[in-house]
Parts: sequence; structure tokens; C-alpha cells
Amino acid sequence: MAIIKPFRAVRTSRDKVALVSSKSHEVYTSKKLKAKLKFNPFTFLHVIHPGYKYNKEISGEERFKLVHNRYLEFKENRFFTKDEKPAFYVYKKVTKENVFCGIIAATSVDDYKKDVIKKHEGTIKSREILFEHYLRNTGFNAEPVVVTYPDNDEINTIVEKYKEQRAEYEFTSSDKNLHLLWVIDNEKDIYKIAAAFKKINTLYIADGHHRSSSSYLLAKHKAKENPNHTGEEDYNFFMSYLIPESNLKISEFNRFVKDLNGLTANEFLIALDEYYRIENHGQVVYKPNKKHHFSMYLDGEFYSLYLRKTSYVLSDPLSKLDSEILYRTVLKPILGINDLKNSSKISYLYDKKDSLILKRKVDSGEFKIAFGMVPLSIEEIKEIADANLQMPPKSTYIQPKMRSALTIYEF
Repeated sequence: MAIIKPFRAVRTSRDKVALVSSKSHEVYTSKKLKAKLKFNPFTFLHVIHPGYKYNKEISGEERFKLVHNRYLEFKENRFFTKDEKPAFYVYKKVTKENVFCGIIAATSVDDYKKDVIKKHEGTIKSREILFEHYLRNTGFNAEPVVVTYPDNDEINTIVEKYKEQRAEYEFTSSDKNLHLLWVIDNEKDIYKIAAAFKKINTLYIADGHHRSSSSYLLAKHKAKENPNHTGEEDYNFFMSYLIPESNLKISEFNRFVKDLNGLTANEFLIALDEYYRIENHGQVVYKPNKKHHFSMYLDGEFYSLYLRKTSYVLSDPLSKLDSEILYRTVLKPILGINDLKNSSKISYLYDKKDSLILKRKVDSGEFKIAFGMVPLSIEEIKEIADANLQMPPKSTYIQPKMRSALTIYEF
């Protein structure tokens, strides 16, 4: 039984939302970030990067406190106001390739603890603690965790009803994506949506594992500090974007390795032969289209790799993942990469616009070899989560990517 609740979002006005909301600050290059900060006084990036005001790099607790101060300034300047009534928020994002639509709501840390909200990725403790400190100092979260649920006709019917109305927000961002947001503050519709989610046994985190785990840490600490803790306080929930499973877009990350671990190209191919049937495609671009098939680019040539089922045992859900298969058969035993999270020898890149990214990165001399694979399915992700297992790093690139400060959750 999944518990979700409406909340009073802090939001900007209709006329400023295109200027205030932003992509996640991590995706901006230093040059683009400086341009945004210089030419747009309304961008939420001023809140996240408070050091710009003082022309100084600021980090740690000092930065978190200044983020809080910049946030208060945005509220004092009426860039942000808090909705008068609790609401759910329907958010639709239209890109050149996809249309995404879901509900922004508050989800329960207790559900996270009890595995009603399940995870498929591991988290790094230091990052959990760092972001928990950020949340504690700032008092808000501006970017929702992406959570998926089985397609549900009852929920979809209500969402579609609101999409027929005029949107509260409707704007196109500089990357040519269309963004629309509707406010559901009708108590009957709120009740129906919450009741429909109570019939759903399990939700799955698609993107935002560190944000959700840090919210859980925050709730634990605040509960201990509050002698009148009831479990209904805002800190017992975190902001999520709930999207039907069929509406997620799951893509793959390519793997790029800097060297062959002391092997020549021929020695490497011979070692690879134990697990794979190898075909050389020369200059002809090869992309895999089946599970357990991989593409490889080495020394100016494309190869197809087909897993020999007689040489590799497919047992639990983790062993069946292509990202795990590549690790167990190639990256670790042949290329000597034991720690996928921290090794300097391997990089992970996703670029939907560059169909020749394997060739380009290797030919540039930046890497020696590159591998491509087919995307994982939502069923594979759920199997991993249900088995309480963790996928290798960068196994999935999941869309939609959320904007910051469309809705802000305070606690």
C-alpha cells in the first residue's frame, strides 16, 4: 500500500517560471553556468550557487547556509510564494522524441524504509550524509525523485481530465522542450488519487536514489529531535514525480576504457573468445539489438560480441543484466577493473545525439576501447529491486530528467 499526499508547493508565478526554473545544476558546463548567472537574475541557479554574488567559490556548510539565505531572498522578492492549499501537480514534458506525464506528490519515508518504495541502485554513504546536511540547512528540496508505478486507469483518467484544462504553466525552455503543469487541489480528486495509490503494493525509484536516501536520513534525525513527533510532519515525506512504467524512457550508458591492461589487441581478442563469438565488422557501424549482444570498437574497427551461453551461467536477476555480464566477463577478468565506481580506467557516457560516440571517443585517443549494449527494460529493473540486489553503476540512463524549482517542497 503506497502512501502519497498532496503538499503546499512553493512556486513561482506564471510569467516567471521559464526564467526561474532550470535544469539540474550538475548538467551545466562552467561556461554555461556563468552565462546563466550573469544574464538571468531570476534563475534558481542563483540560489544553488550563492557564491556567484560574492565572486567566490563556496563549499560545505557555509554554502548550504548561503543557499538558504538566497532562497529566503527569492521569497522576500516574491519570486516564490507558497500555495494556499495542498495539491498534487500534474507535470508534462514534451521533447522531440518523447512525451512524459506524471504527478508530483509527497511520498513517504516510511514506505522507503519498508521497501514499499524499492531501490535498484546502491548509494554512497558520504553522499547521503552530505545531501542530508544540505537538506537540513536549506529546509527545502527543489527537484523530485522520479518514482514509477504500474499503469493505472483510475489515476490516468483523473490526470487526463486536468490535461484538458488550461495549464497553470506552459512554456518552452531553451533546449526546445515544452513544459506544462496543472494543479490538482480539488479535495475529491486528491482523495481518489491517494486512494488509487493505496491499492498499489510497490513503487520503484527510477532516478534519485541519493535524494531519497538522504530524505530518509533527515526524517530519522528530525524525529529524534522532535519530542512531539507524530509521523505526519512534512519531514516524513519527500517530493517525488510519480510516472507510469510505460511512460519511462530507459537508455543505455556506453563503457569506455583507457587501456587493454597490458595486452595487445590480438591477445585481448583471444582472451575475449572464451565468452563471446566475435565478428569483425570493420568500418561498418554495428549496434546490438538483442540482450547479451554487445558492440565493441577497437583499433579503428567495429566488432559484434555474442555471449556464449555455454560459458556463462545465467542464475539470479543480477547475473542476467548485460552491464553485469560485461563486468564479469570482460571488465574485471581481462581489463583488470575491479571497482566500477572508483576506477580511473573506465568512463560512462550517454549521448543520444552522437550515433558514432564509440568511434569518436576511441579515435581521438582519449580511450583505447569502447563497448555498447541494448537498454535494460523496466522488468529487469524491477526484478533487481524485488530481489534486493544492486545494479552496476551507470546501468541505465532514465528519462525524464526533471527541472529544478517547478515545485519546491519545504519541511
